[in-house]
Amino acid sequence: MILRLAFGSLIARALTVGMTILAIALSVALFLGVEKVRTGAKASFADTISGTDLIVGARSGSVQLLLYSVFRIGNATNNLTWESYQDVANRPEVDWIVPISLGDSHRQFRVMGTTPEFFERYKYRSGRSLALQDGVVMDDLFDAVIGADVAATLGYSIGDPIVVAHGLASFSEHEDQPFRISGILEKTGTPVDRTVIVSLEAIEAIHVDWQNGAQKPGQSTPADVLRQMDLEPQAITAALVGVKSRLQVFALQRSINEYSQEPLLAILPGVALQELWQIVGIAETALIGVSAMVVVTALIGMMATIFSSLNERRREMAIFRAMGARPRVILALLVLEAVLMAAIGAVLGLGLLYAGLMVGQPLIDSAFGLWLPIEPPTMREGWVLLAVIAASAIVSMIPALRAYRMSLADGMMVRI
Repeated sequence: MILRLAFGSLIARALTVGMTILAIALSVALFLGVEKVRTGAKASFADTISGTDLIVGARSGSVQLLLYSVFRIGNATNNLTWESYQDVANRPEVDWIVPISLGDSHRQFRVMGTTPEFFERYKYRSGRSLALQDGVVMDDLFDAVIGADVAATLGYSIGDPIVVAHGLASFSEHEDQPFRISGILEKTGTPVDRTVIVSLEAIEAIHVDWQNGAQKPGQSTPADVLRQMDLEPQAITAALVGVKSRLQVFALQRSINEYSQEPLLAILPGVALQELWQIVGIAETALIGVSAMVVVTALIGMMATIFSSLNERRREMAIFRAMGARPRVILALLVLEAVLMAAIGAVLGLGLLYAGLMVGQPLIDSAFGLWLPIEPPTMREGWVLLAVIAASAIVSMIPALRAYRMSLADGMMVRI
């Protein structure tokens, strides 16, 4: 009986109730959308590099090694000698190893020297491999493969020449040894998008005529001569390592960290990523706080709507009382109306969220490399919806108590 009365009352005030439900739906969709973005960003962050068991570099800190080897942020405190790299590569536990050489740049984008195996071994987003949008992997000594952001920002296409600068913020360029873009990678949402990738030998080739950070006066070795030279590096910045068995990871890590020839550090990428997320993840707390305030604002708006309707509904309440309805029925009616509005708004908000995900998922993935999976509502999201409905019942108690205390005589009185 009371449920039918509540529905009838809501239908009678369809416009006001509809606006309130829409406000709740939008706030719920925003809150859950922020939650999806937060979890998606965290998952994408954790999946910046996957399939790599260890990252090896000069001894520093785990987060610092992760930052410069994976995110191309900062610089290494020291390099890893080629002899030490080969010692690690020759260990029986090692299945594969990919060297990385950093230090140069191109118009504020980092240049990374590596081997063609990098394109096979580097994985992201739980095992996805790098793919070329156009062109091919380095085939010549002076070929370069660029990330999607580099191509989009600088307007590059296959065959364009690029000149690498010595260092990060340097005006000294390797103008005598220009590279040619041979490939453009598809967008990944990882630091690879902002990287210019060349061969390890190319890094050595452009520095043949350099000493102490400057080019030797009057010296410029022709490219054909460089192609015939032995360009084995003396040192590299870091190395990505895959082991034959996960059971061997910790033993190999301990062995590398205790390496006697030079101070080395081997880190587990997943552990270092979690440490880094604890530093940068404070933004997710701010996002949750802002979206929660939006939900609170919508609930306060609903309470204000109920308050504003009380004067118009005094006669309705008085008639109910005159017909024998107890005060608690009036209270229950108003609370039930608020709960129904919140429940309809929550369900509608959930529908808006999934509709937005279906439309925006491929666009967000292509534009930002952020993958937002379309999955059934989680337990956490279910609790959020229940919390919204429970909160609506609580905030509706204030106007409901006021209606509860209205006297029959005041409700029946005609005001002129």
